[in-house]
Amino acid sequence: MTMTEKQLRARDAKRDLGAELLGSVRQMKRGAARTVYSPVVEARANAGLTQAQFARILGVSIRTLQSWEQGRKQPSGAARMLIMIARLRPEVVRELNHAA
Repeated sequence: MTMTEKQLRARDAKRDLGAELLGSVRQMKRGAARTVYSPVVEARANAGLTQAQFARILGVSIRTLQSWEQGRKQPSGAARMLIMIARLRPEVVRELNHAA
């Protein structure tokens, strides 16, 4: 289910980030943390772009890009192809960033 910006803000306002961070640290100490490989992170890192820059080039919101990077959602269509280009030919994406 896709949430509206208003719904996301309401949900985030109720979060206890301190407790979430502490829980994550405890999880890591137990060795229960898992690493998710993300071709989206690899593509962005190869191109040397910030999330904001990469999201703008792909034509998506930063929140959508973060969902892809964290493995919660998968890109489809043209975005998936642009990500593949960024992984294989990062200089092309850097040129797009400078041209925009």
